[in-house]
Amino acid sequence: MTNARIVDSDFRPPWWLRNPHLQTLWPKLRMHLGWRGSAGQAPRTPLVRRRIELPDGDFIDLSLGAGCGGPRVLILHGLEGGLDSHYAASLVDRLARDGFQPVFMHLRGASGEPNRLARSYHSGASEDLRAVLEALAEDAEGPPLAAVGFSLGGNLLLKYLGECWNEHGDDDPLLDRAIAISVPFVLRDAMLRLELGFARVYRGYLVSRLKIAYRRKFAKRPAPLAVDLDRIKDFNQFDDQITAPLNGFAGIFDYYQRASCRGYLRQIRTPTLIIHALDDPFMFPSSVPFAHELGPGIQLELSRHGGHVGFIAQRGAGCSMDWLESRILRALR
Repeated sequence: MTNARIVDSDFRPPWWLRNPHLQTLWPKLRMHLGWRGSAGQAPRTPLVRRRIELPDGDFIDLSLGAGCGGPRVLILHGLEGGLDSHYAASLVDRLARDGFQPVFMHLRGASGEPNRLARSYHSGASEDLRAVLEALAEDAEGPPLAAVGFSLGGNLLLKYLGECWNEHGDDDPLLDRAIAISVPFVLRDAMLRLELGFARVYRGYLVSRLKIAYRRKFAKRPAPLAVDLDRIKDFNQFDDQITAPLNGFAGIFDYYQRASCRGYLRQIRTPTLIIHALDDPFMFPSSVPFAHELGPGIQLELSRHGGHVGFIAQRGAGCSMDWLESRILRALR
């Protein structure tokens, strides 16, 4: 284990793709243009489904690479993400090709089937990750080698690691290493940032997806909250009226404070790589932690460009979408 460090990334975008919004949206633009390997495609790797029963009576579904040998790598998706997210599908296939077994964790209620309880997945649900890791540790292969978390999934992963070395004492995190990409270190900052400029487009899209998921979940059973979804327009309202009360928080500020990972980073001793772009349109540059806030296991790799889970790199006169997964593979090795 090395001391915490903040280093400059070797990521370099094409000159015409330095804009953070282009970096963020490029996979979607490729899909609409019909280019091969675009976002919205399922992994080519054959997958099998496995259900983990949770202590509270709910469940979490996993999708595992069928017939894949080698160390297992757990993947945690972002807000309203899934196997068809551009980062997930390509990483699943890359891991399988490079001698790993990908294990994709569908966060609670995000596997295509509504979960049993009223509660939902959220940024701080680290107890769900612990339950999954404990179940996988009972297999003959033992626990996964590593976990890779994107955006909300990265926040959840870092919070879990900090708790392992904090309130649980020197508890075994059941992971040899971790990688987190485009993490919203401070959830209140992310909420505020998504109210500014073009970022409101992302906010509108995500909030509308969350409302659709809420309606679908409670279409055939009574909804536990008396809310008017049509009047909810932003994350401040959604998290205050739905996320916080649905998941046992005292209110929106209690949720944002307890679920944000920045306050847990100092305890992390598990070797952890955090990849982050300073122009990420989902958060402020000031949301990025300082070196003294990082535990001894962390390397924070910062780039000037890259957007939110973008990192579309220069390749000759064109561009390449595989920089991020290549960087993940280097960290795994």
